Amino acid sequence: MGSKYTKRYTEEFKRDAIALVDSSGKTVTAVARELGISSESLRGWYRRAQADQGEGESGELTSAEREELKRLRKEVREQQQTIEILKKATAFFVKENDR
Repeated sequence: MGSKYTKRYTEEFKRDAIALVDSSGKTVTAVARELGISSESLRGWYRRAQADQGEGESGELTSAEREELKRLRKEVREQQQTIEILKKATAFFVKENDR
């Protein structure tokens, strides 16, 4: 949980790194070493790229599906909060009317 600074790479850099793995015939680890990046990062990008092309392991989500899932989860959370607020308001008004 260190506050280690994580480098942010551009999408173009990620695409180029992935293309290098595909075209060079080298391993992800070898390419990562050459580029001076962690092999875990490159492996993650590579797997995501394969999933996005429909070549990932079955059940692996594409980036678009992941985005939609994030959006839907947020929507559900917001709707649940709204429902809780409405329940409290309803209970309050019922009590007020019983007086």
